[in-house]
Amino acid sequence: MNPYYHRAAFLTSAAQLSQAPPDEGYEVAFAGRSNAGKSSAINTLCQQKSLARTSKTPGRTQLLNFFELDGERRLVDLPGYGYARVAESVKHQWQRSLAQYIEERQCLKGLILLVDCRHPMPDFDRQMLKWNVQNGFPTHILLTKSDKLKRGPANSALLRMRQEIASYGGTVSVQLFSSLKRQGIDEAHQVLDGWLELPLRQG
Repeated sequence: MNPYYHRAAFLTSAAQLSQAPPDEGYEVAFAGRSNAGKSSAINTLCQQKSLARTSKTPGRTQLLNFFELDGERRLVDLPGYGYARVAESVKHQWQRSLAQYIEERQCLKGLILLVDCRHPMPDFDRQMLKWNVQNGFPTHILLTKSDKLKRGPANSALLRMRQEIASYGGTVSVQLFSSLKRQGIDEAHQVLDGWLELPLRQG
């Protein structure tokens, strides 16, 4: 594991893009439905238990949360969508902030999209994929909670997703991932390493 991830530390939260850190360096954002395990995945990838806030109540991530690896590189936990029991006006504000960030953030190098492997991809995820592909923007899908399925069904879910994203071309990739069982970490790190242009791993 590249030591950069374990160094990750909370930097700031932003209710809107104007409050975000300067638009420079390298960022990778994590997006997904509110119950897809987004914060848990960030914690697992950084080998920290409470870096990103997790909750049994989906939809608690209501801001753009920035985590710094070093002076140039950041991970960003985007507002969850589609599940939170909040007012529609609040939900729409979250989605506006998310869309503006993805459309305007020049230092954004790639998007990690988290999808529960037990369920079909939500429509909002498909919309995001289509937008990213149209803009030549790379996306890597983590099929989360793969520990909830036996190996056969999990591999079938992976195959179905590969078939679904085949039409998007080479800018979209996918893997199985489990925060609980710590599965798929190395594969995800390889993607992050490339997007963040991290120095070679040590040891």
